[in-house]
Amino acid sequence: MTPLTGRRIAVVLFNLGGPDDQASVRPFLFNLFNDPAIIGLPGILRTPLAKRISARREKTAQANYALMGGGSPLLPETRKQAEALEAALAYRLPEDEVRVFISMRYWRPMTGETAADVAVFGPDEIVLLPLYPQYSTTTTASSLKAWNAAYAGSGDARTICCWPEAYGWIDAQAEAIGRKLDEAGGADVRLLFSAHGIPERLVAAKGDPYQEQIESTVAAVVARLAELGRTVDHAVCYQSRVGPLKWLGPSTPEALEQAARDGKGVVICPIAFVSEHVETLVELDIEYAELARELGVKPYLRVPTVSAAKPFIDALADATLHALGRTGVSPYGPGCKGDWKACPCQKERRGG
Repeated sequence: MTPLTGRRIAVVLFNLGGPDDQASVRPFLFNLFNDPAIIGLPGILRTPLAKRISARREKTAQANYALMGGGSPLLPETRKQAEALEAALAYRLPEDEVRVFISMRYWRPMTGETAADVAVFGPDEIVLLPLYPQYSTTTTASSLKAWNAAYAGSGDARTICCWPEAYGWIDAQAEAIGRKLDEAGGADVRLLFSAHGIPERLVAAKGDPYQEQIESTVAAVVARLAELGRTVDHAVCYQSRVGPLKWLGPSTPEALEQAARDGKGVVICPIAFVSEHVETLVELDIEYAELARELGVKPYLRVPTVSAAKPFIDALADATLHALGRTGVSPYGPGCKGDWKACPCQKERRGG
């Protein structure tokens, strides 16, 4: 039995990763599209397709990353979060040795590398903490599957599968939104909560709880804003659509068009991202800002991601401490409300 103090605790933060320079754009894209959670074909078909897609998209993606200095800021942002979380946990667990590790799914440090580093650390306890607030088969499930295949070291592991309504996360969002609403002055604005989209079939046929959890996060943020005396006109929308399949909607461009028809300005909040990266700094800040100008949507203001905001880091620390008191897979705070085939907690209760 592991002692309650003097433990070696590894906390593993998961995210998608991003290319660190122009040369790594194509291999990053290949890793992304070669993931069966993204393209659900047998490997003999998926791998050559991923090679073709990554080659075809390389130049456009390189141009987007060039707008951010050549590479993605996601890893530096995640390092800030890891350092802040490690400091918070060292304060709360002074008799334990806590290390926070970063595991990226599609670029360095990738899962196998991080798994090896954790094994060298030799933890007694491991907390697996995805930096995806809402659970999806395309993000959390893919990252955890890769981890479970790669890790062969010591330690009793438990998983935080999601935290769509974690208080500090909601509070950090509400504070950031409030600052942008103040910046809008007296303008008549609609608050758009923009989340990364997924194909509708993943929800309808595969039982992915992502959409429900996005809506739960939005409801919690709107309720917190109301507690702060802010009643907002708001809507949920989905960005980053690729491919021919029907995706969750309305799309963010469609939501901007509706705001224009309604004579509204827009404050847009990336509700599924905790760090700045290409979907926020290019897609929201440049591409959709230009669309808003063309549509006459004024103002168009973008809420920054929570990054290493103290309420958010405190929420991650609270989630870690909560996880250390249990085993298995569980959300931090409310998780799924419906019966979802892909929900890992419900799978565990069903025995697989």
